Amino acid sequence: MIHVASLTKYYHDMCAVDGISFDVARGEVMGLLGPNGAGKTTTLRMLTGFLQPTAGSIAVKDYRIEEHALKIRRLLGYLPEAAPLYADMLVYDYLAYVAHMRGLQGVKVHQRIVELSALCGLAEVMHKPIAEISKGYKQRVGLAHAMMSDPEILVLDEPTSGLDPNQIVEIREIIREIGRQKTVILSTHILSEAEATCDRIVIIHQGRIVADGATEDLKQKTGGEKTIHITLETDAPATVQDTLQAIDGVRVMEVREHAGQVDLKITTAPDRDLRARIYQAIKAQDWILLEFCQQTQTLENIFRQLTQEN
Repeated sequence: MIHVASLTKYYHDMCAVDGISFDVARGEVMGLLGPNGAGKTTTLRMLTGFLQPTAGSIAVKDYRIEEHALKIRRLLGYLPEAAPLYADMLVYDYLAYVAHMRGLQGVKVHQRIVELSALCGLAEVMHKPIAEISKGYKQRVGLAHAMMSDPEILVLDEPTSGLDPNQIVEIREIIREIGRQKTVILSTHILSEAEATCDRIVIIHQGRIVADGATEDLKQKTGGEKTIHITLETDAPATVQDTLQAIDGVRVMEVREHAGQVDLKITTAPDRDLRARIYQAIKAQDWILLEFCQQTQTLENIFRQLTQEN
């Protein structure tokens, strides 16, 4: 659907995007993650034709952006971080204005507004001035604007920026619903949003792609170790440590004793599931098991690992 090759953008002598390449499949929801200043917005502006690349190529379907920029724009709906809304207009009037700008006429204007009102949850504010609605509703209006022409591809730049937790969940649900029918590219630095919404994640840092894949794949590629937390009731911590440390695949073990209990933090290889073997060893010694849980590396840890300055 979308093919990006060696995309580069310089602002004078500063390189904002440094030779990135990726593909987006039809029907995929791709999250572009990165810290502030990583090059996310610049990348999206080049994808949508608002910025001219310094080097590299962008192709959408069979169209190359340097030759068919207008045709590509007709395939896209774009919501920038600050939605460009006319604050003095009623929500309905603004969407009707956008519909006319997109070439809709007659009853099709009202029909499309009704559809988008239902999808984006705008019924309660449809006849209120945009200046009087909350930022969450303004984002919904901007989303309806981007969806007006029923584009095949939706590009969203920080769609939940500045929203409260409830509004974030609501916008996330809308994006997930849209993603069932559209190809979606969204940029964000909210990791839970990307993990909950996106099929695939591309992490960009200092203008370069440092990771690309589904969340679970990224955990494997970045050496995502598993951590098992165990609490036992026993007065023999040394025996516990010797017994469990002998299990093949156990990399690191931290032991802490207090009040007749032993807390263990066991780190294992990412491709090994040692829970059954560890449990059998505990059972064989007849230790009283109070707690047993496994954690995998989180997206937050992966993000921090890959975007550290050094």
